[in-house]
Amino acid sequence: MAVSNTNTMIILMILILTLFSTTPLPTSGAAASHNITEILSKFPDYSVYNDYLTKTKVSDEINSRQTITVLVLNNGAMGSLTSGNHPLSVIKKALSLLVILDYFDAQKLHDISDGTTLSTTLYQTSGTAPGNLGFVNITDLKGGVVSFGSAAPGSKFDANYTKPVKQIPYSLSVLEISAPVIAPGILTAPNTSDVNITALLEKAGCKTFSSMLISSGVLKMYESSALDKGLTLFAPSDEAFKKDVGKPDLTKLSSAEIVTMLQYHAIPSYTPIGTLKTSKDHPISTLATNGAKKFELSVTSAGDSVTLNTGVDSSRVAGIVIDETPLCIFTVDDILLPVELFGTSPSPSPSLAPEPSVSDSPSSAPSPLSSDSPSSAPSPAPESADTPSPSPSTAPFASPPAPASGESPNGSPADSPDSSDDSSSDGKSHGVIVHGSFFKTLILTVSAGALLAWNL
Repeated sequence: MAVSNTNTMIILMILILTLFSTTPLPTSGAAASHNITEILSKFPDYSVYNDYLTKTKVSDEINSRQTITVLVLNNGAMGSLTSGNHPLSVIKKALSLLVILDYFDAQKLHDISDGTTLSTTLYQTSGTAPGNLGFVNITDLKGGVVSFGSAAPGSKFDANYTKPVKQIPYSLSVLEISAPVIAPGILTAPNTSDVNITALLEKAGCKTFSSMLISSGVLKMYESSALDKGLTLFAPSDEAFKKDVGKPDLTKLSSAEIVTMLQYHAIPSYTPIGTLKTSKDHPISTLATNGAKKFELSVTSAGDSVTLNTGVDSSRVAGIVIDETPLCIFTVDDILLPVELFGTSPSPSPSLAPEPSVSDSPSSAPSPLSSDSPSSAPSPAPESADTPSPSPSTAPFASPPAPASGESPNGSPADSPDSSDDSSSDGKSHGVIVHGSFFKTLILTVSAGALLAWNL
């Protein structure tokens, strides 16, 4: 009898283990998806703001993130940004400074510890914000007024919280403020038409790629596209050309094939990192795309890491060299090899064949935070010595937390908010999600096991 019971228990254990190995386990903290332009389209008062979110592609960055607060301006308040004939690159910076990488609703704003806090914005993660100018100071003033200002010393608090617009608790909060937050120098920008692409590439550690652009004549194609439709360039680092395992011998390519390969490293449109993340389900055409030959790229992303896939290999986007509408230049860890030229199994060359993509080996892949990597984006200017806020992250598109309370002059953000009365969204649970089919399968399995035990 004891043996029979033992066999029954073993069978039950096997059935339960089989159940858990084939049934998806419940997940907790599922992120709420959101589309900021769709949300704002229901509010005519923000039509100008919404239009510029789309033009600057800031909307794609917002939609690619899980926890975020968007400070919106009504059509009248947007006039201070649009009336000065500023280029899109300047307006993009100003809008990026209004996107906070934390969740704030009315309750949390009024519950700020010590009445003030510094919080990180999209502008800080762009890698182009000097010092700590990508942080905003949120202060709960007397009389219940909450104001937003630049983290730069002496900045004015001209932007006041006006009202809530939309909340998806713990995920997206949309709040109206009275005026834009203006950081020093944010309304000025170099003329993109005067940008020297090869100089930027050489400074970013992409001298070999820059030299190939000049000698092949593709540089002129890049410059023409940048002025016409916009341009996004993926520049392999010098280290990518020195790798000696797994890549084809580029010296065996004809001049026409070299040109095609270089064209394959560029997209004929302005496509910043947020747009790349939202393009992961769609193939991306390149300058080499010509109808009969697709020459397309696909994108995969995990958190803030973005990888380009060619069909032959993959390459990680390592850093941002420049992001000034309509030009965007990224550094990548490996040469992009189009399947139309190299097939799926390129013949390696002892001299020019790189080792397997570092994007496939997280432990050895250089981080985009590394300042000594040749493919890293240029580091922001050092922050002022009298600045009370912490040193900003140098990650090109990481999502750093708000400064720690020990570094902030007046404390850190308040605890995570509870669902407030300001929320205009439908209530959604963000706890543990357990599918009904899971329990049904469990009951059926246990029942089958019990029946089997009875028969035994």
